[in-house]
Amino acid sequence: MMRSVFARRIVVRVAAAATLFGAATAWFLSSPAPRALAADSAPAPLVAPWQPANTARPGGKLPGNVAVQLVEIAGGFVDPIHVASPKDGTGRLFVCERPGVIRIVGKDGKVLDEPFYDNMKNTSFQFLELGLFAIEFHPKFKENGLFYVSYADLWFNGSTFIVQYKVSDADPNKADMASAKPIMRLDFPYCNHHGGKMCFGPDGYLYVGVGDGGWEGDVLDAGQDLSTHMGKMLRIDVSPAVSGKGRYAVPETNPWATAADPQLMILFGKSELEFSRIKPKSRPEIWAHGLRNPWTYSFDRKTGDLFIADVGQNHWEEINFQPAGSKGGENYGWAHMNGTHPFPAEREKTGEKTPVVGTLPIAEYNHASDGICVAGIGVYRGTDFPALDGVYFCGDWGTGKLWGIKRDEAGKWQMQELLDTTINISSGGEDEAGNLYVVNAASQYGTWNPFSSARGSLWKLVAADKVPAGAKTAPLDKKK
Repeated sequence: MMRSVFARRIVVRVAAAATLFGAATAWFLSSPAPRALAADSAPAPLVAPWQPANTARPGGKLPGNVAVQLVEIAGGFVDPIHVASPKDGTGRLFVCERPGVIRIVGKDGKVLDEPFYDNMKNTSFQFLELGLFAIEFHPKFKENGLFYVSYADLWFNGSTFIVQYKVSDADPNKADMASAKPIMRLDFPYCNHHGGKMCFGPDGYLYVGVGDGGWEGDVLDAGQDLSTHMGKMLRIDVSPAVSGKGRYAVPETNPWATAADPQLMILFGKSELEFSRIKPKSRPEIWAHGLRNPWTYSFDRKTGDLFIADVGQNHWEEINFQPAGSKGGENYGWAHMNGTHPFPAEREKTGEKTPVVGTLPIAEYNHASDGICVAGIGVYRGTDFPALDGVYFCGDWGTGKLWGIKRDEAGKWQMQELLDTTINISSGGEDEAGNLYVVNAASQYGTWNPFSSARGSLWKLVAADKVPAGAKTAPLDKKK
């Protein structure tokens, strides 16, 4: 039987959580001694004692008067793990169910009887961190009808496939399954920490989050290894697939786009900077590295900033940040770091002096008190709730807590707990108007059949004083 929410919360809040959940969850979820940094990875300055000046933790206060509630829009979903809008003027929302089905929620809040997409027969979903991951619509979907799906493929032992599809010419509420065009396959040695989400950035390129390949503790040293896609944020151009002339291209502005290009060896003929940019084994698709399992991430539609909710190991969850205009190449530290802390955690506990590696997160929280698996929701840019404008929201799958993160007037990041629910927050997304939505999935580790779990719902994030009369809101934890 599925563990009760109360039982799960007790486990989360005691030290045993680190052992029970190990690498946290990273299907949405996921060492050894320090390894040498890549030559073009810029380590952050040393700080002590692991209290960076601008990394927020729960307990902060957001600017203004921010108070929120989650209002149920629709229910009955089987492990919903993603929600997206085609931004085509129809007001539809598309909810991904982990077993391989995508359902449409109309503007009226009703779920269409027939699914938009059904690929359950080819989707590997018997393990919690596998299944259908996400749907993303082409920026010109309204004109070309193209969209992209990422999922764990049954026939390729759970490899992640990113596939381009076209909407049916006969029915806008149906995918043309025969139009499937695979554009990328990512192989993994283990069945966890695959990441899976994708989203188009303001530059028109597709960003693909890839986990470190599984087990725990980055046993593959993938986070810092530029020769593998694992533990990375990838950035690709899908224009060849759109035009029918290929699968994808590598943007010339990717930080390692040409780092592995063959060249003649000339001793003493290059500067140190030029030498530092030669990476014979690097993958040109890599945009950023040092990530553990970036299950959820999103761009601020107004500023272009990228927020990455990276699922942590046994003790810390983190939210990373890439400012608009970044040239890429950020190293977010894994597996030298977990949050602002050295990895493994025992090094910090014994007082060992270790360097701070990479770009530190803007926020973090720990497993002992706050949660076990971070799930990003997004930055609110709607017009209905002005007090929420510019706040980045995230939640936790294990505890159901929800936080807001934003800079204060002094430029310091603040992280404030806004809700403590009993739902398993699995992901979030936005609609065409900039409103934010949350989905919750109840399956636990050891549940091979998600159809036996409690059904999940689609929730809208609203200002606490704007809850519609008679609306159902997310249940709050009253067992503290």
